[in-house]
Amino acid sequence: MKKISLLIICLTITLGVLAQEVKLKKRKPDALTGSQFSKLISDTNLNLSAREEMIWQEVKNGNIPMFLRKTKPIEINKVINTKSYQLIIYIIPDYLSIGIDTDYLYIPTTPMLAQRIANLTHTLLPTKSLVDEIYLQSTIKLEPQPIPPSKAMTTVPVFRAHHEMVLKQLQLLGNSYEQGSLTAGNKKDIIISNKIYGEPTPRVVIYGWHKPGGKAIQPVYNKHTNTWADYSHGVRLVSKIGYLNGKKVKLADLLKDPVLHELLSDEGMIREAKYPLD
Repeated sequence: MKKISLLIICLTITLGVLAQEVKLKKRKPDALTGSQFSKLISDTNLNLSAREEMIWQEVKNGNIPMFLRKTKPIEINKVINTKSYQLIIYIIPDYLSIGIDTDYLYIPTTPMLAQRIANLTHTLLPTKSLVDEIYLQSTIKLEPQPIPPSKAMTTVPVFRAHHEMVLKQLQLLGNSYEQGSLTAGNKKDIIISNKIYGEPTPRVVIYGWHKPGGKAIQPVYNKHTNTWADYSHGVRLVSKIGYLNGKKVKLADLLKDPVLHELLSDEGMIREAKYPLD
C-alpha cells in the first residue's frame, strides 16, 4: 500500500513538472529581437509610463525567449512542528527578458508592471526566503556586477550595458552553461513582502544579488518608491501552483497559513502576496 501511495505522489509531481509552462501567447516570427527593442526604447524620448507600456505590449504578445517559457522545479523540504513537508514549486530559469534565445534583453520594470505580468502569466513574485532558495539550488551562480550609482542607472543604455556584462559572464562559462539552466546572482529581485504596505507612499521591495558563498549584497530594502526601476532589478516569475506532499496547492494560500507560511516566508504570514496596481 505504501509503495502504491508513493508511486501516486511521484506521478503527481512528475505530471506537475510537465505541466508547468509560462502562460503566454506564441511569439510572432516578426516580433522585435532584444537588440531591436533596446534600440527602439533608447532612441525614442519615452517617459517611464510609456516605456513600461511598450514592455507590457511585448510581453503580452509573447515576445520572450523560448528558454524562459519552461519552468524549473525547486524542492523545499522542512520540518514544522515535528511534521515533514516537501513543497515543489516552479520558476522561470532566469530573469524576465524580451526577444529570442539568440538575441534577448533583460528588462527591469517597476513593481506595478512586474505585478501586471505576474497576473497575466498566473504567477507570483518571489519572497525573500524563496530568493535565497533559488540561489542555493541554481545550477549557474554568477558573480554580481554592480555599476557605480548615477542618475543614468534607471535608463535603457545602462540596462543594456549591464545585460552585456551578464552575457559575457555566461559566454565565459562555455559548454558548462546551457540556456534554460536555473541561473542566479545576475540581478536583485523584486519581492513580495509585508514591507510593501504600511508606508505613506507606495514602495518597491528588493532583495538579493548573492555573492559566491550565498550572502546577498542587497538586504531587504523598501526605501525606493514604486516608480523606481534600475539596471540591477530583475523580475523572476513563480507559478501560483505548487505541490505540497504531492497535493496541488496555491502558494498564496500557503503564505496566509499560520503554520505553512514557513515553507515560503521568513517574515511571517504574507496576506497580500502582490503589489497594488493603482
